[in-house]
Parts: sequence; C-alpha cells; structure tokens
Amino acid sequence: MADENTDRASAIATIQVDNDRVRVVEWAFTPGAETGQHVHEWDYVVVPQTDGILKLETPDGETNAELLAGQSYYRQAGVSHNVINAGVADLVFVEIEMKAHPIAGE
Repeated sequence: MADENTDRASAIATIQVDNDRVRVVEWAFTPGAETGQHVHEWDYVVVPQTDGILKLETPDGETNAELLAGQSYYRQAGVSHNVINAGVADLVFVEIEMKAHPIAGE
C-alpha cells in the first residue's frame, strides 16, 4: 500500500479477522516503511505491540506520535493519513476497525 511517490518500503498488513462487524489487521513496519495515503471508513482502535515513533502525514501537515506497547488509542472514521515508522527498530501494531452495522431492532 506504499505511495508510489516515495522510495519507502511498504508496511506489511496481515488480516487476522474480517467479517461484517470488524476488521482486525496487524501492521508490521521496518524502519522507514509506510502504509501509503489512506482514509479510514470506520472508527478504529490501534493496539501497539511494540514501542516506537510514527510519522503521520496528513492534509494538515506532518506530526510524530509515540507508541507504547499495550497502550491503545481510538480514532473516528474519516482520518486521512500516511503512517510511517520514524524509528530505528521494527514497529508492530494491531488495528481494529469497527464496521458500521444496524442495531438489533432498528
């Protein structure tokens, strides 16, 4: 999924679960690897498996975020970014996307 406009390696996405309610993907990054620019369709939670530093390229500019193993965070649908491992070690996180679905009885 790496952006064809960069020389960066692609992060490796391994789908662990994908059904009508949730998608769980493990993302593995070598130093400098990226996801490529993308927009999240659904709300999601990230669960870092390793410590590391991410560079986030967004329409508003670049920011860095520190990840700590086991310290999850939540984001709403609509996030647009390219995620890059800005550290010197491999980085892994699990991303859990919560697909929209009707509430029973509605």
